[in-house]
Amino acid sequence: MARIVVIGEGMLELVRTGESWKLGYGGDTLNTAIHLARAGHDVAYLTALGSDPLSADVKAQWAAEGLDTSVVLDHPSASTGLYAISTDAAGERSFAYWRDTSAARQMFALPGIGIALAQAEQADLVVHSLITLAILPADARQQLLALCRRVRARGGKVAFDGNYRPRLWPGIDDARAARDAAIACADIGLPTLEDEAMLSTDADADAVARHWSDLGCAETIVKLGRDGCRLPDGSILPPPATLSPVDTSGAGDAFNGGYLAARMDGASVRDAAMAGHRLAGWCVMRAGAIPARDGAAAYPHPTDRG
Repeated sequence: MARIVVIGEGMLELVRTGESWKLGYGGDTLNTAIHLARAGHDVAYLTALGSDPLSADVKAQWAAEGLDTSVVLDHPSASTGLYAISTDAAGERSFAYWRDTSAARQMFALPGIGIALAQAEQADLVVHSLITLAILPADARQQLLALCRRVRARGGKVAFDGNYRPRLWPGIDDARAARDAAIACADIGLPTLEDEAMLSTDADADAVARHWSDLGCAETIVKLGRDGCRLPDGSILPPPATLSPVDTSGAGDAFNGGYLAARMDGASVRDAAMAGHRLAGWCVMRAGAIPARDGAAAYPHPTDRG
């Protein structure tokens, strides 16, 4: 079985349900990691949490989802980040964040990071995102990109999601530079057109794919929201059904999980993208960024894996 290491920030999540709030967890790379684990893959999540009881409970819940938490580092004083989601009548979400001093921002400064990075270097696939880079200080960002280069040098692959959140960056030029440096270290690109349009005002799906390919990322899937995705051959693959979403948070992360799970199982790019659409479609019809697994969840059965 292939080994996957996903790197980023997992946070506490508050979801509004009527007049109250429900506490869970989420985060772009965490969501993708859990989807990959639910699909039956060997997945470790590299991050840092606080050392408080709430953080310990979150880590236990991740382990119950099938994640290897051996590279989840414990920060002695910083807390775990928190965000809250509100959705409108169309299922579109808005966020409020409390993450400026989160433990994950300091993961590369913790004593266990050397061992964690050595384990990640042996992975068959490393997954990270522009949000991962955004929360890290400059020196840690360079360590992460150096890890990606080492993984590729020994024959592993790197997948990179260009999730752009302007409030996490001091300026757009910093975000563009970090994105492009990561693209150059990636084999599989998972940008979203909406994010890319904020970084380049003249961006369309073809231009995005060309930019990523020119920087060296050969397998780029441009996510187009309800319109589907652009495949590397230039064709547009629509989702299998038109839905009226309950909550769109986590849709792109679910697509990433479905796509990467299928590719690691040997599926073609087109079949993997359809698997991503199915999982994203299941996700948006439920509340929260990482809904509880149910009988309709679009994960493969164990017998599907040869």
